[in-house]
Amino acid sequence: MPQSLSSILIHLVFSTKNRELFIPPALAPELQPYIASILRALKSPSLAVDGTDDHVHILFSLGRTITVADVVEEFKTGSSKWIKTKGSEFNNFHWQKGYGAFSIGQSNVPELKPYIRSQKEHHRRVTFQDEYRKFLHRYGIEYDERYVWD
Repeated sequence: MPQSLSSILIHLVFSTKNRELFIPPALAPELQPYIASILRALKSPSLAVDGTDDHVHILFSLGRTITVADVVEEFKTGSSKWIKTKGSEFNNFHWQKGYGAFSIGQSNVPELKPYIRSQKEHHRRVTFQDEYRKFLHRYGIEYDERYVWD
């Protein structure tokens, strides 16, 4: 076969270390395009990016020759270094070690994009922990404390 095709959509969710409030609203307009640029460089383009002051949601198309773990590692490393250049208040910035990566069917994209883009409003009513437990339930994953990271 001369060419290969891959169409795998991933909803990635992860938090700042210890869910510290490290992502102020003023940083978000710069952070979102920076995240998108990292993903583009990994040939895993983003479809939606947003979050709150303690976590991020990303919908992206997984590149054909890279694993989810490699995307996350590259993203966390690059974005951590970038965030730390934004001022001394970010010197101790770190992402959590874990993450949640959920496969998404193409038919779910029109519902998921606005959900990701409305994170700030959504989290006025629902905690990140409760939101994440809902994802686990939706995907038939039994709750385990290991899945709610520190």
